[in-house]
Amino acid sequence: METGTSRQKIDLAFINDKSPILDIICNDLIDSGFDVLFRTENIEDGLSKLSTLKAFPKACIIDLDFYDKSILKQLRKLRSEYPKVKLIAHSDIDNEKVGKALLDMCFSSFLLLGSNTIDFKKAIKKVVGS
Repeated sequence: METGTSRQKIDLAFINDKSPILDIICNDLIDSGFDVLFRTENIEDGLSKLSTLKAFPKACIIDLDFYDKSILKQLRKLRSEYPKVKLIAHSDIDNEKVGKALLDMCFSSFLLLGSNTIDFKKAIKKVVGS
């Protein structure tokens, strides 16, 4: 019996290196009703995956690798090609200046390394307005 209050799934994408912790968080999000459209290890692969989709994710969680010198160029390309996808940064850099710079640049939210599934859910729901 339909109650008329079915919840709409929130489509997500993950761009991150291999991480057992993020694997668990990703699986927890799926179990909580989120739909993960794809996972890739870098932004270039993420851009390739996005180009094949008919409907884009509402949010994309990106594990930032600041050791990759082309990261800013890749982020600008991602933002310019997919401006409606909300970007959520995930980083191990615990620095208020870096966090503010990321928010000013193109990110809608910022999660620190060590954030748990609840933190991810809150950030996702906040940026997609759900």
